[in-house]
Formats: sequence, structure tokens, C-alpha cells
Amino acid sequence: MKKWVKPFMNGFWLFIIGSLFGYVFEGILEFVKHGIWVSRPGLIYGPLSQVYGIGFVILSSILCKVKKPISIFVIGTIAGGMVEYIMSLMQEYIFGTISWDYSNYVFNINGRTSLFHALMWGTIALLFMKFLYPILIHIISKLQNRFGYIMTIILCILLSIDIFLSIAASIRQDERRRHIPPMNGFEQFIDQHYPDERMDSIYQNKMYRYEK
Repeated sequence: MKKWVKPFMNGFWLFIIGSLFGYVFEGILEFVKHGIWVSRPGLIYGPLSQVYGIGFVILSSILCKVKKPISIFVIGTIAGGMVEYIMSLMQEYIFGTISWDYSNYVFNINGRTSLFHALMWGTIALLFMKFLYPILIHIISKLQNRFGYIMTIILCILLSIDIFLSIAASIRQDERRRHIPPMNGFEQFIDQHYPDERMDSIYQNKMYRYEK
């Protein structure tokens, strides 16, 4: 087995698990605050919140050899806050939208993250690394066989298509709001199958930079 296969599989499945966790976690938070379930996917297809998936991969890579709980918490707080800030900045720069605004929280940084949310990331990192990470790595190791490789490849292809379509559709929606017509057949396809109504129903919590 090539040396890159094991870390790739670990990273891929941690991303999937983290993304699923984020989707459920965000839904629970909304239910606790407002008494209703709000779907907050990060991609067009599937219950995935990729900010959490990326956060899980980065945190596990940084913290896998850190033993002291206080160190895990501090590093998780800083790294998690940075991931959230960078993802918000990239979303606004590339797609013209934001999915969260923490301007009403004390000690926030441009509304993209806040002390409270950074501390929440630190808490998640501590609980994750101390209790879930060893179990998940053990389970993922059981997938390192022929069936597991095939399943991983298939899911990786489907996820790549999902990410590509989500990015393309989000870019086109921003262009439509700026009255930029489709330039080719693919953009016409995106406009036809992912109109504003469908995109707004998927990304219910997004805000446009023009309306922020």
C-alpha cells in the first residue's frame, strides 16, 4: 500500500464525519434557539457542512500528537477561529455571500468569528480529540481493504462533483445578481437547473454582501 493512501483515507473520512456533525450541530443550535429545525447545508447535495469538515481535518492534523487537554483546548480555539474567519472571507470574496455574521457578539473579528465561537471550537476540539478521534481512526482503519478503497473512491468522485456544482452554481448566482449573462452552454445549464429560487431554498441562511 502506498504511503499516501492511509493519510488520505483518514483525512477524507474525517472530513465526511466532520461535515455531517456540523450539519446536525447547526440544526440543533437553531432548534434550541428558535424551536424549529433549519437545514444549513454547505453543499447543494447531501447534509454536509464543509466548514466543520475542514476544521476536523485541520484540528486532527495539528492535535493528533498533543496530549495535554489545556494545549488541545488553546490550539483548537485559535485554529478553529482562524478556519472560520478564513472560510467566511473566502466565501464573501468568491461568491459574494456570507453564511454567518457575528457582529452582535462581543469580541468579534469583523463579524466572521468571535471569542465565543472560537471557544466553542476549542471545546469541540478537546472533546473530539479525547473521546472520538481514537475511535474514528480505529473504525477508518477497518475500511482499508478492497471494499473500503472502492467505497472511498466512489464517494470521493461524488463529493468532487457536488463541490464543483455547488461552487459553479454559487458563482453564477452572484453573477446573475450583477446582471452578467451566461457565457457558454455550461453556464446556461447552471442557470436552468440551479436558479435563484432553488439556491435560496438550499442556502437559507446566506446573506449577500450588498445587503449585509
